[in-house]
Amino acid sequence: MATPEELAVIEKAKVLMVGAGGIGCELLKTLALTGFKDIHLIDLDTIEVSNLNRQFLFRKQHVGQSKAKVARDAVLKFKPDIKIEAHHANVKNSDFDVEFFKQFNVVLNGLDNVDARRHVNRLCLAAGVPLVESGSTGYLGQVTVHVKDQTECYECQTKELPKTYPVCTITNTPSKPVHCIVWAKDLLFARLFGDRNQSSDLIVHTNDRTSSAATADTDFFNIKDGETPESYACRVFDGVFGDNIEVALRNEETWKSRKRPRPLYICEVYSDAKKPRIDGSCNSPDGNDKHTASAARILGLSNPQEVWTVRDSANVFLKALELLLNTRQKDIGSLVFDKDDQLAMEFVTAAANLRSSCFDIPMQSLFEAKGIAGNIVHAIATTNAIISGLIVLEAIKLLMGNLDDCRTTYCLEYPRRKMLLMPAELSAPKSSCYVCSQSTLLLEVNTTMTRLREVVEKIVRGQLSVNSPMISQGPCLIYETGDDLEEDMVTQYNQNLEKFLDSLPAPIVDGSILSIEDFQQEFTCHLQIKHREIFDEEKEPDNMVLSGKLSTTRDQALPGSVQLTAVADNVSIHAVDDDDEVILIDEVAKQDLKRKVLDEESVIVCGKRQRTEVS
Repeated sequence: MATPEELAVIEKAKVLMVGAGGIGCELLKTLALTGFKDIHLIDLDTIEVSNLNRQFLFRKQHVGQSKAKVARDAVLKFKPDIKIEAHHANVKNSDFDVEFFKQFNVVLNGLDNVDARRHVNRLCLAAGVPLVESGSTGYLGQVTVHVKDQTECYECQTKELPKTYPVCTITNTPSKPVHCIVWAKDLLFARLFGDRNQSSDLIVHTNDRTSSAATADTDFFNIKDGETPESYACRVFDGVFGDNIEVALRNEETWKSRKRPRPLYICEVYSDAKKPRIDGSCNSPDGNDKHTASAARILGLSNPQEVWTVRDSANVFLKALELLLNTRQKDIGSLVFDKDDQLAMEFVTAAANLRSSCFDIPMQSLFEAKGIAGNIVHAIATTNAIISGLIVLEAIKLLMGNLDDCRTTYCLEYPRRKMLLMPAELSAPKSSCYVCSQSTLLLEVNTTMTRLREVVEKIVRGQLSVNSPMISQGPCLIYETGDDLEEDMVTQYNQNLEKFLDSLPAPIVDGSILSIEDFQQEFTCHLQIKHREIFDEEKEPDNMVLSGKLSTTRDQALPGSVQLTAVADNVSIHAVDDDDEVILIDEVAKQDLKRKVLDEESVIVCGKRQRTEVS
């Protein structure tokens, strides 16, 4: 129960919430019931059917509507005396700049991706507004506080990036369900419905130079004059699951130590039955809407947690491909895979399962495949409720000026001695952080073989989460974005994108220092370039490695799961990687972990990373 002093501060506070999903719904409700009167809410998403089991402010009739606006309306029904301003928009939009952030007393994050979290972190630093960060995954969760110059910022700790897989593994030798799902969404879906001018690694090429496999890509995917969607779908099926596997089998060296895949053709799947026919509709007046169009539903496969048979997968593959061609005709050539596009997700699941059957890999349900395709760990409503309550408690401490009382709190899956929540002291800013301390980063790259476009897309936008980059070397501006650029400058910068690093007007070579700026984020960082000839294709598939120039093992994220046992002054730590091999942890990392444990009793922490941080 809030004291009169706390209640007075709460009622005067102006709060920004970012995210109206699992945590966001609980958080908005908790803020309203606690007494907050002035709340702004930003979320770009619309409501999906899959949200309804845990995002309790939404109902079935809200599917397809703005999360922010529906959440506001739902809360105002039981707290009509408060002000909630909902923004159905991306927090990275230029409207939400530093001046916008300065009007708030505290910012509360309920986001589900690292990129947006980084953006909000930088705006809060630039605006001088405290940030309460949070996350949950399954039974695990955490809440922490970030205050400029007084605590570490969100990016002081190394964040796990989405795992990438070598193209050769995805194309030639898949061994896990995720390999097949990545193949289906990033290669097959992109080749069929995306930009066909982009190069593709979809087709396997044999070592036999006399093979006709080089023309297979054209044969499989170009629709012939007068060809129906149904016959085209069948030809694609035989091409990717039959002929392409046949080509892969010609590379005998590949299969000396691996199980050989089995080609799959339409005639085998339907040897005793006819293929399903398509009527071109979804039995729905809005059948071309991405939220309602469903090949699986037409085929009677309504349970998303059921694993389809090979024939079911073939049925969905053919039906979904034909429906996509019929209902998205105007978008063919520009479609981008979206896990929340029901028809696209069904197509990817079916394609991945068919490929899995060829390589003897376990097939996945639509529910499981969506989690893998979207890097989703399915949420638990109770965890979200606990986390939202902790966010509000930390926000009140900040508003009262009690930073010393603030804590990072972890929600544990396996409580020890009836302890579910583990508090830890806030950490000071790290001198090695490239965001709040502007430490120089090191980029290892082959400067003679890498184009500027690759650095911009994979490093600047990808790993550094820079929204509107401006890249310069000394006084020379190499690349810039913005609506106010002159046409000739846009042309010049686009030309620079296609040049190799050492061929730019200001050549980027070994030892070069690049300045990266984003005026919207009021963010600047520096990259020192180190030329490197050879990269490990398995471990470094981007052929570039970004690291802290002055990085230490203390800042390094630990792979696999981490177990920490602290009893008074004695610390026992071990880490286990994805293959259950024990990894040694140096004493610096041990002390960093030990420092965060306040309790003097025995505590077990289980999680994915050094700080059990989850997303």
